[in-house]
Amino acid sequence: QVQLVESGGGLVQAGDSLRLSCAASGRAIVTYAMGWFRQPPGKGREFVAAITRTGDITYLADSVKGRFTISRDNAKNTGYLQMNNLTPEDTAVYYCAAGPLRGSLLRAGSQYNYWGQGTQVTVSS
Repeated sequence: QVQLVESGGGLVQAGDSLRLSCAASGRAIVTYAMGWFRQPPGKGREFVAAITRTGDITYLADSVKGRFTISRDNAKNTGYLQMNNLTPEDTAVYYCAAGPLRGSLLRAGSQYNYWGQGTQVTVSS
């Protein structure tokens, strides 16, 4: 079992940056790929970013390419989502997830085994 706790969300203005963290406990996170998903108000969950177990490959949604970066520090059992140049369209609850996934499955939320409780990101115009 893995427990995931997100932090770092908040209210910011358009153009600002935030870094979300996802702290894992219960089992070494190096066992799992990690992903970030978000759910905007009134919409379904959508893929944002994912990273392989070792961090050698990352995937980003087209809507965040060039602005967001996903990374991880397995020694600290923590994953990160650096978000730059935020826009109001990035407003959502952001969730981190973990699972024993590879390749294109990292984009599929349904394939992840473990989820955090979410952290709210609100971007004002």
